[in-house]
Amino acid sequence: MQPYVDETQKAASSLGIRLVVVEAQAGDYDGAFTAMRSGRADAVLVQGAPTLNRDRRRIITLAAKHSLPAIYEWRHHVEDGGLMAYGGNVSELFRRVASYVDKIFKGAKPGDLPIEQPTKFELAINLKTAKALGLTIPQALLTRAEVIIE
Repeated sequence: MQPYVDETQKAASSLGIRLVVVEAQAGDYDGAFTAMRSGRADAVLVQGAPTLNRDRRRIITLAAKHSLPAIYEWRHHVEDGGLMAYGGNVSELFRRVASYVDKIFKGAKPGDLPIEQPTKFELAINLKTAKALGLTIPQALLTRAEVIIE
């Protein structure tokens, strides 16, 4: 996932934000959050990796325990108590996968199919979590959100 980290670093630098990269080994999230705290992290950006998705409830709990605002890639993280998510629409992504499976079953060669990027993105915000963290979400951000959990 180095390209993801590199692009995030570029974006952070352009905004004058110091990025602290902490790699969490599957299951060792306590150590990762301790490292973030000792690195004086102000917030957490959680990648959409399968392991992190599987363990999302543990990660959400640790973010709350350490009072760290966290942004995730998928809406269901916010539904499970995460602060904020911005990423592709999972339902739309699965529909696209189904259309690829259909094409392959009809004889298309997977290598001949074009690579597609998500075309619909969702911003989800959990106001309950924001309140617990003592954060006020700007109205401009709330206006843009597709999903707001109160």
